[in-house]
Amino acid sequence: MTDVTAPTRPGFSEYLADLNRAQKSGAGVPAYTRWVNRRLARGVAASAAALGLTPNAVTILSAGLSAVGLAMMIVFEPSWWSALATAALLAAGYVFDSADGQVARLTGASSPAGEWLDHVVDAIRTPAIHLSVAVAVMLHRPDLIWLAVVALLFTVMSVGQFMSQILAEQLVRNRGGEAAEASGTRKSLLLLPTDTGILCWSFAFWAAPPVFFVVYAALFVINTVHTAASMRRKYRKLAAR
Repeated sequence: MTDVTAPTRPGFSEYLADLNRAQKSGAGVPAYTRWVNRRLARGVAASAAALGLTPNAVTILSAGLSAVGLAMMIVFEPSWWSALATAALLAAGYVFDSADGQVARLTGASSPAGEWLDHVVDAIRTPAIHLSVAVAVMLHRPDLIWLAVVALLFTVMSVGQFMSQILAEQLVRNRGGEAAEASGTRKSLLLLPTDTGILCWSFAFWAAPPVFFVVYAALFVINTVHTAASMRRKYRKLAAR
């Protein structure tokens, strides 16, 4: 009688090697995402695949980490431990958010439902981050009312930027694709203030709300200028098709 054994799942090292071989150049991607977040995400994705976690499970873990981080900001008074915990949890959520698609590619589990779930979580998390700032300000530092106003403006801007990016990708995909823009290290560094990872770690300054106000407002201004330029560029490219 022939002994038939089930195929064994590849281990962490094999999955990580596959991801390292398949990585894009990252040219023009903001520096933190390019050199920190993507590297951490490869490790998370390889671990998740080796453990048998599905891409959707990684997406849910990402949402949970972000939600706990924001809840800590709202529930606890500003302090160094709560601020660092909020920043670390948000940054971890960003790592897992980058890992779910890699798990899907490693395991061949890509699906429209998984992509939908990923986008829905991002669409909720994007405004939730800034709305949480506004709520935390009103609960803990109502004297910094202008910080709450900036947070509400940041909410509107970030939602518009998210929709602009997603819709542009879908429309370009439906019309046959577009050549990727080539850019190098200099652009990655210049785009650092627009990096989601930098926004996540900026919450470490919540321990000193007036300092956080300055950092957060600066990020809002820079991101607003960048978003306006990006939207103009996307509109012109789509209008020319």
